[in-house]
Amino acid sequence: MSKYDPLKIHLIDSQEMVVTLSFAQIERILDTDLPQSAFRHNAWWANETEGTHTHSNSWMDAGYRTENVNLNSTTVTFRESN
Repeated sequence: MSKYDPLKIHLIDSQEMVVTLSFAQIERILDTDLPQSAFRHNAWWANETEGTHTHSNSWMDAGYRTENVNLNSTTVTFRESN
């Protein structure tokens, strides 16, 4: 079980095509802090299926892709990838 599974479950349960969340909302969903790299690097939010960003599996396994990552306002939009 990944520490990012609660985000996956949240996205699956949302049944919305587009879900915009603040980083603070994501931290509440996860019940833990996001790493500092999530606040500093757009690449942390990449839709990566291979490599070191295994946290991206949480949204990609739920059928979403990230877009509109805004590090200044600390928000990210997840769009259903169907």
